[in-house]
Amino acid sequence: MKWDPSKYVEFGNHRDRPFHDLVARVQASEPRTVVDLGCGPGNLTATLTERWPGARIVGLDSSAEMLGQADALTQRFKHLEFTQGDIAKWSPDAETDVVISNAALQWVPGHLELLAGWLRALQPGAWFALQVPGNFTSSSHTLMRHLAESPRWSARLGGVLRHEGAVGSPADYLEIMLDAGCSADAWETTYQQVLPGSDPVLQWVRGTGLRPVLAALSSEEAADFETEYAAMLREAYPATSHGTVYPFRRIFAVARKNA
Repeated sequence: MKWDPSKYVEFGNHRDRPFHDLVARVQASEPRTVVDLGCGPGNLTATLTERWPGARIVGLDSSAEMLGQADALTQRFKHLEFTQGDIAKWSPDAETDVVISNAALQWVPGHLELLAGWLRALQPGAWFALQVPGNFTSSSHTLMRHLAESPRWSARLGGVLRHEGAVGSPADYLEIMLDAGCSADAWETTYQQVLPGSDPVLQWVRGTGLRPVLAALSSEEAADFETEYAAMLREAYPATSHGTVYPFRRIFAVARKNA
């Protein structure tokens, strides 16, 4: 399943805001190494060089397409590097003082157990900050699953979409962080986003949640699926004179390893 970097950064101001809100809660002063798990095209990872100019900033992602775009940033930003790898196989080293994971862990099965191990491995004083989507029960996602499970599409799309257990609740992340010997904070935010253009919710999910569906279908089938899905989205998210309002719920958690 390939990522499209240009589609992913569409609606950039909206997609970027949770990252900046997350990083603002990390109070590390002079970290040695900062790791961005699931860095995507690297544009947000690069901003960490301004926040922590003396740190080695490492972006990790499994997508060659994303990293192909990210690599160009290493020529512009000092101490910035990117590597291809599986988040599930990553572990912090002794100099990892800050870990950021923005909108990535929902793609990693079993990440709650992985998180507990990562936190145990961190050195005292290190930080771990994560953000994941909390909108699996929103209309955009429930309608997608409903259509995928319909008689027309179930044979082609059965089991393609993950939703149950894809992310934890704020309380789940808080408990894991506290149990790992951290001071922690967890919260959720729903951004009331006003999206411009025609079928903007469809355009939004094309960059993320709809990807597994499109990857499983031929181009002709994908076009048919999108036609049906777009009609459902227009009813669920009617356009207004100001644009289309799309509530965007996100879950955040930040931990600092205690001494």
